[in-house]
Amino acid sequence: MSPVAVEPLGEDALLLRLDRRIDPALNARVHALARRLAAARLPWLREVVPAYASLALCVDTRVLGLEAAAGALRPLLAEDADAPPPPPAAVVEIPVCHAPAFAPDLDALAARAGLDRDQAIALHCAGRYQVAMTGFAPGFPYLLGLDPRLAAPRLSSPRPRVPAGSVAIGGAQTGIYPREGPGGWHLVGRTPLALFDPAREPPCLLPPGTRVRFVAIDEARFHALADGAAA
Repeated sequence: MSPVAVEPLGEDALLLRLDRRIDPALNARVHALARRLAAARLPWLREVVPAYASLALCVDTRVLGLEAAAGALRPLLAEDADAPPPPPAAVVEIPVCHAPAFAPDLDALAARAGLDRDQAIALHCAGRYQVAMTGFAPGFPYLLGLDPRLAAPRLSSPRPRVPAGSVAIGGAQTGIYPREGPGGWHLVGRTPLALFDPAREPPCLLPPGTRVRFVAIDEARFHALADGAAA
C-alpha cells in the first residue's frame, strides 16, 4: 500500500494524494480516510472533498496554518494501512427510463458491444455501482462499476444541451446529469429523480461513497414519478 502524500493546494487547502489511477479498491481507501477525518472533528478542517485517488482538505487557516495542519494529519495517516474495511453503504435505487427519446446513444453503444438494446439495458442495470466522487456540476455522481463492454470514449463533439436527469456513459464511467447543460457523454436513459436540491439536506441525492443500482422503468412510470416530484 502506497503512503499518502500531503501537498499544498492553494492558500487554504491540502491535497492528500494516494495515487494517480482509477481503481475501486483505491477509491474505497479514499472514502475510508474521508470518514476517519470527519470522525476526528478537527477544529481547523472545514470540508473534506474526496476524488478518485485523492482527498482535498479545506483548512481554516485562522485556526491552524497549512504546515501545522499537515503535521497534525500524520497520526491519522499512519492509521491508514491498518484501518478495517467499512460496512457496506446502503444501496440507493435510481429509476431509469430507456425510451428512445431519453436514450439517443443507447443503440449505438449496444451495437458497439455486440448486444441488442434490451441486453445493453440489462447489462447497465446489473452493475454494482458506487459513487467515486461528485464534480463537474453540483451533485453529478461519477460511478465506478460499469461493465467494460459498455465503456466508450466521450463524444468527439459535446452536446450543447443535455436534459437534467440524463444517465450517461463516458469512458469507463457512468453518471447522471443533475441539471440541464452541456455534456459529452453518451446518453442511455433518464431518471425523474432530482440529483441536487440546495433546499434539501443533504443537497446531493448521491454523495460520494453511496452504492447505486439502476432500475429500468417505462415512460408511464417515469412521468408518474416526475409529476409526483413536482407536486
